[in-house]
Amino acid sequence: MKIKLKKYKSEPGYVFAEVAQAVGKGLIAGAAGTLAITLSQMIEMKITKRKPSEEPADAAEKVLDIKPAAEKDKPKFSQEVHWAYGTSWGLPRGIMSLLGLKGLPATAIHFATIYSTALIMPSSLKVAPPLKEWKPKEFAIDALHHLVYAVAAGLVYDALSD
Repeated sequence: MKIKLKKYKSEPGYVFAEVAQAVGKGLIAGAAGTLAITLSQMIEMKITKRKPSEEPADAAEKVLDIKPAAEKDKPKFSQEVHWAYGTSWGLPRGIMSLLGLKGLPATAIHFATIYSTALIMPSSLKVAPPLKEWKPKEFAIDALHHLVYAVAAGLVYDALSD
């Protein structure tokens, strides 16, 4: 599905329309990537018997000074943060398109940005163990999940832009 600009580059409002479309497509791509990583994590948790993480809720509590009304609501709050955070990561994909990056190069940069943030932020906030305590298998699983996100978001973004 291709979304085309209706304005010509010389018309007023062209830049605003181009940015708005990149933002909209980025948010859609981010939501698709979040769906993909969520499914990937659900499958992995079934296989490994891992319990759902509350890292998103713990991070939001530290960074935004917000928390669920009751402790029993923490898993739901964690999922809400996960979806908002993941969807917002589609925005850099839109910015890359405005800079002329698309396809595999944009997906590779998107993955590198997302995964490096995923490695650094939780341990720096002290909501996850330091990286030196991770096992190689944990790095591999986490990288796979984030690769699933980046590829899904990239495919959706590019499909909306072609």
